[in-house]
Amino acid sequence: MTDLVGSVIVFIGAVFLFSAGLGMFRMPDALTRIHAGTKATTLGNTLVLVGIAIYEPDWSLKLLVIVYFVLMTNPISSHALAHAAYTLRGRLGASLFLADDAEREHGRGR
Repeated sequence: MTDLVGSVIVFIGAVFLFSAGLGMFRMPDALTRIHAGTKATTLGNTLVLVGIAIYEPDWSLKLLVIVYFVLMTNPISSHALAHAAYTLRGRLGASLFLADDAEREHGRGR
């Protein structure tokens, strides 16, 4: 029974990781790509590691430490990427901030 529960949790985590990759491929601008990549990979990695912990209870403490580091480093890295994208806005082209560019074209922007 625990093998089935672990398999289901690992599968759900893999679906979230797949959706993160798909979101990074399909999103139109840099900030939504960062958002899609960070949110889904954090949950996907956590679920995969929890599923593995159900398979191998002896590894639970090590996997808990890995989950802790994933939960701490993913938001920090996404913030750093978003800050870099915002800072390099002029060099990255018009597609970085689609809403701002559309407003500017229609005369409602800054």
